[in-house]
Amino acid sequence: MFEFLRKRPGESSGSDSDAGQPAAAGEAAAADAAARRAAQVEQARALAGDEAAAVELILHSEFADVRLAAAEHVVSQDMLAKVQQAVRNSDRRVAKLVQGRLDAIRHRQAEERQAELTISNAQRLLQEEKLAPNQVADLDRQWQVIAAPPALAAQFDQLRTALGARLETQVTLQRQMRDELNVLRQLAPGEAGEAELARIAEAHAAQLAAPEHASLPRHLLNDFDEALAAARARVAGSPAPAPDAAPPASESAAPETAAAPAKPARERHKATPADKEANQRFMAMVDQMEAALSQGQLHIASDLDKALKEAKTGRLTPPQADRLAHVRSELKRLGDWARWSGNVSREEMVHAVEQLPAQQLSMSELAKKVGSMRERWKALDGVSGPAPRSLWEKFDAACTAAYAPAAAHFKHLAEERHGNAAKAQALIDEVQALIATDPAAKEDWRAIASASQRLRQAWSKLGTIDRKDKRKLDTAFGKAMDALMAPLEEQRKIEVARREQLIEEVGKLKPSERHTVDTLRGLQQAWQTHAKALPLERKAEQALWQKFRAACDAVFAQRKESAHAADHERKAHLHAREAICATLENAVFEGDDKAVQAAISKALRDAATAWHASGTVPRAAEQRIEQRYRAAVAKVQAQGDAVRKRAGAAQANAMRDKLRLTQALENAIAAPDEIDAQDWGARWHALPALPADYEKTLRSRFDAALKAAGGEASARAAYAGQLEANRPRLLSEVLRLEIVAGIDSGAEFARDRLKMQVEVLQNSLKSGQKPASHAAQFLALCAMPALVDDRTASRIEQLFRRIGASESR
Repeated sequence: MFEFLRKRPGESSGSDSDAGQPAAAGEAAAADAAARRAAQVEQARALAGDEAAAVELILHSEFADVRLAAAEHVVSQDMLAKVQQAVRNSDRRVAKLVQGRLDAIRHRQAEERQAELTISNAQRLLQEEKLAPNQVADLDRQWQVIAAPPALAAQFDQLRTALGARLETQVTLQRQMRDELNVLRQLAPGEAGEAELARIAEAHAAQLAAPEHASLPRHLLNDFDEALAAARARVAGSPAPAPDAAPPASESAAPETAAAPAKPARERHKATPADKEANQRFMAMVDQMEAALSQGQLHIASDLDKALKEAKTGRLTPPQADRLAHVRSELKRLGDWARWSGNVSREEMVHAVEQLPAQQLSMSELAKKVGSMRERWKALDGVSGPAPRSLWEKFDAACTAAYAPAAAHFKHLAEERHGNAAKAQALIDEVQALIATDPAAKEDWRAIASASQRLRQAWSKLGTIDRKDKRKLDTAFGKAMDALMAPLEEQRKIEVARREQLIEEVGKLKPSERHTVDTLRGLQQAWQTHAKALPLERKAEQALWQKFRAACDAVFAQRKESAHAADHERKAHLHAREAICATLENAVFEGDDKAVQAAISKALRDAATAWHASGTVPRAAEQRIEQRYRAAVAKVQAQGDAVRKRAGAAQANAMRDKLRLTQALENAIAAPDEIDAQDWGARWHALPALPADYEKTLRSRFDAALKAAGGEASARAAYAGQLEANRPRLLSEVLRLEIVAGIDSGAEFARDRLKMQVEVLQNSLKSGQKPASHAAQFLALCAMPALVDDRTASRIEQLFRRIGASESR
């Protein structure tokens, strides 16, 4: 993961020719891919809702962003399913987008199917002859949990309005009949009574012919018929013909104390305080019964009526007896109504249970539905009285048939739970077996960790188990795993300490040291070795790895920062060296030759000092700047060489002229002519000075000749004889120097040259000493006063050009 630091800047893995071809091929491939991507991006932008083209682009594009952009244009279910099948395992983002849209479409379709089913139920209810409020209430509850589209919602609203209108019509019809029933019961004889009776009879006939007449309670119709017959008899002035009619409610409902014949006044028992208290309790229960009836709590009223029948009380007054008869009559009426409505509700419940299998409900929801239906049936038994046996058997058979799939499902789940319990016990036995083999003794920690992870994963995937068994199995598995993992946990603590030690060692590394990278790689290798030998828990492993990686990254970051600083420093050194090169390249030296030479020498010394003090430069620019520096130094040295060459030439000419002047003076001494010493001295001083050795040597020779020329004749003659005597010696030295310098002496000196060469060789072999330098021998030649002819003078000048001129520089 840190391979980017293994190479230094400027390093290459191969030769330039080998790396050039892959690089060029890579650039061409990248350019081609960029062109294809740009074309496909433009194609995706131009889709404009064309699903077929979008699917085609998704299936053939190799660029993820292009596929995602094209997927935005795919909305139909078929196309979405096709795309999902193609990119399910290759493009997660497109697959997620397509799956979300498919889920939304399927959810919307399920909602539409549920809405259509509910609308179908509403249409069926609207066509049925009898419509109960509880049916409409159940329909409303079903619709509340449905997210229907607007069209279906509007259709349901129309049906619900029609159902509401039917219910409202039923309520209105029943209220009208109850109101007319009350009028009938209070109808008085007379013409007005006859007219009212005729109107009520006509209205009753219209009610029986109304579309919702089937919703009228049977007991209400019976009560109305009885009241109508009684009203007709009362208006006609004759007793009501009711041989089969029940006795009046006041008579049938009154207690025996009230129904007993009244005793004579002298036989009546005088009421005691206890009788009065019992009467008060009795009438208080009557008040509670009346309140329960007014609130529709029929079962409470029934319980209170039973309590009244069992209660002992004194004699009731006629108003109290009438009130009790009226309350019991109302209880009977409401009971009849409750029994009728209860049976209607039970029939609807039977019908609803029979339709449950067709609704394709989930098993849990089906079980809840059937259970709620049975609870509602029991509740109706308490409110409306027991149901007919045939209706109960029909309801029970419908519930049993509807619950059969759920019962089979729950039985299958129970079998699965038992099977899961057996699997759990098998896992516990496997853990116990591992403990018995004691893998910790072999220090196979990786095997223990792998086995523990496998066992925990298998335990987590067991599935549901009966609650009574799950706690026991969980406890047993936990204890077994603790026993298995105890040695591993101890070893993991040791391993954590080792990992933390590695982290500390990384923290102690000095990024600037040369071997830091190698040491760090060794620590990383050690970390990997420990991780393979003993894996820690995932959370602890991740935390320690993050700390170790952060420490390594910190070292590499500091090295990178140091590398950047070094690069910056090397660039500064490069700029300094470029400035040195520029100074040398632009250097201009003025003045005489001596000053120019001094300036050039100083410039070269300063440049060399600054060059060596500047330090290293970037590797890529090192060769270039070295070549530039050498070229600049060579340019300045060339200027110095030119100055020195010019100065050497001038000195050589001056030396030649002074040597010639000295030779001419010596030749003049040998001649009888007069010599003007002052003139000769002026001629000497007119020539430029020579280097110290040559100036001193030639000056001494010139002054000796000038002294001899200005002295007595005998001295002049003696000096002239010395000059003549030194001629052979001079010729011999000239020949020796020609041999040493490798200069041709001429054909006339061939014999002497061969002989001289042998002597020179023999002397060098005999002496074993290093011979004097050419310059010293030439200087000795210049110091020798002797007469020379033109041939000898030219030979000496040739030696000077070869030896003396080079040494004079």
